[in-house]
Amino acid sequence: MYRTLSLYGAWLPKIAPLVYVWGMKTGSYVAGKWFAPKSDRTIRNVNPANTDDVIAEFPAATREDTLRAIDVASEAFPAWRDTPPPERGRILWRAVDIARKRHEEIAQCLTREEGKIIAEARGEVTKGINVLEFYAGEGFRIEGSTLPSEARDTFTCTIRRPLGVVGMITPWNFPWAIPVWKVAPALVAGNTVVFKPAALTPGTAALMVEIFAEAGIPAGVLNLVIGPGSSVGQTIVDHPAVRALSFTGSNQIGSALYVSAAQRGAKVTCEMGGKNAVVVLRDADLQKAATAIHGGAFGSTGQRCTATSRVIVHPDRKAELLDLIVERAKAIKIGDGRDESVTMGPAVDSSQLDTDLEYIEVAKREGARLVLGGGRAEDAGKGYFVKPTVFDNVTPEMRIFKEEVFGPVLSVCEAKTLDEAIQYANAVEFGLTASVFTEDITSAMRFVERAEVGMVHVNEPTIGGEAQLPFGGTKATGVGEREMAREGLNFFTEIKTVFINYSGSAARSMIR
Repeated sequence: MYRTLSLYGAWLPKIAPLVYVWGMKTGSYVAGKWFAPKSDRTIRNVNPANTDDVIAEFPAATREDTLRAIDVASEAFPAWRDTPPPERGRILWRAVDIARKRHEEIAQCLTREEGKIIAEARGEVTKGINVLEFYAGEGFRIEGSTLPSEARDTFTCTIRRPLGVVGMITPWNFPWAIPVWKVAPALVAGNTVVFKPAALTPGTAALMVEIFAEAGIPAGVLNLVIGPGSSVGQTIVDHPAVRALSFTGSNQIGSALYVSAAQRGAKVTCEMGGKNAVVVLRDADLQKAATAIHGGAFGSTGQRCTATSRVIVHPDRKAELLDLIVERAKAIKIGDGRDESVTMGPAVDSSQLDTDLEYIEVAKREGARLVLGGGRAEDAGKGYFVKPTVFDNVTPEMRIFKEEVFGPVLSVCEAKTLDEAIQYANAVEFGLTASVFTEDITSAMRFVERAEVGMVHVNEPTIGGEAQLPFGGTKATGVGEREMAREGLNFFTEIKTVFINYSGSAARSMIR
């Protein structure tokens, strides 16, 4: 029933000292131990670049496993809460050191099970390590405020305290960085964690948990349950002991999760879809814009919430910009991301491939002009490969302009003025990120002020983020507090206001 396979496959002889064989006799991690859930449901981990490559098969966690994980986390909370924050931060520092040593191992695992090219996987691992570094330092900087009291002989301040058990539900597209930027602040703030990763990328999640365990996280503080959302995820969402939920994924699931958890009073933050625009004004540097659009649209096979999916360009510059975009897209080499020469990997699974192809057909029916691509890349190998695709003559009314594809499909439309471009950029339900290319500071600042997004870029791609900067969006993209930075830590805490009367008298004039 269980398969125990190297995450490296053919790379095993070259890097034997780093090999981590996460045996599928385990599958989940609760109370400091790996175990095989007693389940009739099997999770099959397949390389999306080569569907003959079955990485592992293992039993899915069940509702009962999830309930046990929550109980264990509840029992572990008091001791972890009482651990001084700097000591919690030191455990994260040790995780940083371990992750650096295992950097290539994590990247190879990530590429094999998620499909992104190895250069992007290495970048994601580095990003996660940077986030770990930031939150390790936050163990020394969990701040409150000292404020003056209206009463005599009274000292007042605020302190931040952990919530308790918190739940994490993470997606497959950034299986290392997103779990790290959720788990790290939760742990350093003093919470215990029940973590449900995407079933498509269980190996990377297991590596992250193993690294935290090696760094010294006490048993029960971090628990991993890999299983379906209908049982594992819903149990986490509904359980009264889970004080907060951090979710990244689809709008449909995230919106339902938010309603369920909010009804019982839990804190919730959800990062969901994006339909991100690059606005290219008449005075833009087109070479710089084309390079940014290329990386934003086709990097990670378009499978990121910050991907560039719309270009809104001045009519006088459109033909030249299109030529530059197409030139770069034609140079893309599609294939297995473990090949260093490959520049775009597959869709993550057959469902995502079908979604990409369906939207391509929708765009054709709606009258968009196909400039490049437009179908499956049949000659790229035994995987879920789709050609990089560019559509022109897209209008704001078209589905391809408004709806998230989550694939390497780019829509191009025209806008004659900055105001029209901003109107088009804002004419979607999402509000994650946007970018403008211009040499005029007035136009740039007007766009910064009026773009209805959580993150805005000037003369750079829509993608990217840094550990010390808040990450998140507006409108249908996100609800709750931002992730990463100080905001990401604050979400996993609650403020307690303290009054200390040192007059020797219990009398106090209260103002409400």
